[in-house]
Amino acid sequence: MLKTQHTLRKVVCALGVSAILAGMPVLGHAWEPQKPVEFVVMAGKGGGADKAVRLLQSIIASENMAPVPFTPVNKPGGSGAEALVHLNGKKGDNHTIMFTLNSFYTTPLRQPGLGVDISTFTPIARMAEDTFLLWVHSDRDDIKDVADFVRAARNKGSDWIMAGTGKNSEDNLLTDFLNTAYDLNMKYVPYKGGGKVAKELAGKNADSTVNNPSEQLGFYEAGTTKALAAFTDDRLPLFPNAPTFKEMGYDMVYYMQRTVVGAPGMSKEAADYYRDLFTRVFNSPKWQEYRTKKSLQGDLLTGDALMAYWKRERDVHEAMLKKMGAIK
Repeated sequence: MLKTQHTLRKVVCALGVSAILAGMPVLGHAWEPQKPVEFVVMAGKGGGADKAVRLLQSIIASENMAPVPFTPVNKPGGSGAEALVHLNGKKGDNHTIMFTLNSFYTTPLRQPGLGVDISTFTPIARMAEDTFLLWVHSDRDDIKDVADFVRAARNKGSDWIMAGTGKNSEDNLLTDFLNTAYDLNMKYVPYKGGGKVAKELAGKNADSTVNNPSEQLGFYEAGTTKALAAFTDDRLPLFPNAPTFKEMGYDMVYYMQRTVVGAPGMSKEAADYYRDLFTRVFNSPKWQEYRTKKSLQGDLLTGDALMAYWKRERDVHEAMLKKMGAIK
């Protein structure tokens, strides 16, 4: 009897070692990624989303939060369509995640032929809501506030260039708001990525932008560009002299989600793993410091609460796109 028990224990141990050596999960252990995780960015390099993803990836690596690397992959084509189609085609994939902009809502609405339904994606974690400001070059001594901006833009008409990220995107929506609210005729010129947009303004190839702080901050701190107003509920601590449009009597408050999304059909175990991981990243000192430095807003949202948020925001953006004539 004792010999049989001893033999059985050796068999069980051998099976456990074999499973580990073969890379097989041992029963009772939580799911973990078994190969590098592809971290898709719905925008080009140098923009707010790209900078955030590269920081998230570095926090995970430096704090040894995961057993595998997270590899940023930029897919900016078609105002995020390239990224959306890519993730949509990864059904059931536990090793591909994506970081979103609001084109997560607007691009499927504008391009129904993509066959993308955001409610099929796996909600992981909203890490922040980014903010928008109206920017001009610091050399514009004639523009000290929004009233000056309106006069200058109105005088230049359609020759006034507002650079932005993507067609019918967040920047395009805000440009449309400004044109309507102030009776302007600014020309919106789209680029791939907020970093490129910021450079266009700094290089005086554009007259204005509505960049996120993270995209324009370097030029602002160098004294190259200046913020005139914010599309936020309250003034941003980093830009205390930039009033909100709300203060000026315009009900235009607009935020950009910065959210981690999983592929459709991702397993529950994998989704739980990523939610736990990004909750820890959210609470890390480095991410909290970044949120403060870049004027990021918004609490952590995960799971069902995040899905409900997506559906509300999709409805809001559908109404905005209809109002600007981008969809019927």
